[in-house]
Amino acid sequence: MIENWQHFLLPYQQAVNELKVKLRGMRKQYQDEEQHSPIEFVTGRVKPVDSIKEKMIRRHVQEDRLEQDMQDIAGLRIMCQFVEDIYEVVDLLRQRSDMTILEERDYISNVKPSGYRSYHIVIEYPVQLITGEKRILAEIQIRTLAMNFWATIEHSLNYKYKGAFPEDLSARLQRSAEAAFRLDEEMSEIREEIQEAQTLFSYKKSTQNQDDDGGQDHQKE
Repeated sequence: MIENWQHFLLPYQQAVNELKVKLRGMRKQYQDEEQHSPIEFVTGRVKPVDSIKEKMIRRHVQEDRLEQDMQDIAGLRIMCQFVEDIYEVVDLLRQRSDMTILEERDYISNVKPSGYRSYHIVIEYPVQLITGEKRILAEIQIRTLAMNFWATIEHSLNYKYKGAFPEDLSARLQRSAEAAFRLDEEMSEIREEIQEAQTLFSYKKSTQNQDDDGGQDHQKE
């Protein structure tokens, strides 16, 4: 019986914090090299206790098997601009030695019936505690901004209808998922143009910042 949930979830929160720093560090390395980063931004969370308990009931997870059978207590989400970026991020994660990939689920090539698209990776990650090393499970979801917009809306509706969508709404969600994916495909078609524009914009912004700093320094003198 888990009596102290805060104590139980502590290593999961530590894992989320560490992984956010590491994944954001990958993005920073691309920026320092003045290269397109496949990572747009990173978010993370520890599943709330009420959500854990609800999922335990729904998935028939026993409390003594919680650490082994619930893979998303620690969750990270990596947002990308392009579908191609998703697979680049997956390759980067496969090369890392500070985590072990246990499972991959490609819901982009194998879209769910609902229209849901994303790439899920379940990892085992070592957390260093004062009592020693503890290896925990974490789930990393990698998706485009368009995929994330659709998934966020679908998730909210799922709470309202508890997964039993009206037929008309379900059909609309499927059509909107396809529309979102067509947007991703169109963006991929003009990817080089977009990246060139973003590079020029970043250069211009950087130059302006340097000019502003120089002006401020001159005023101080």
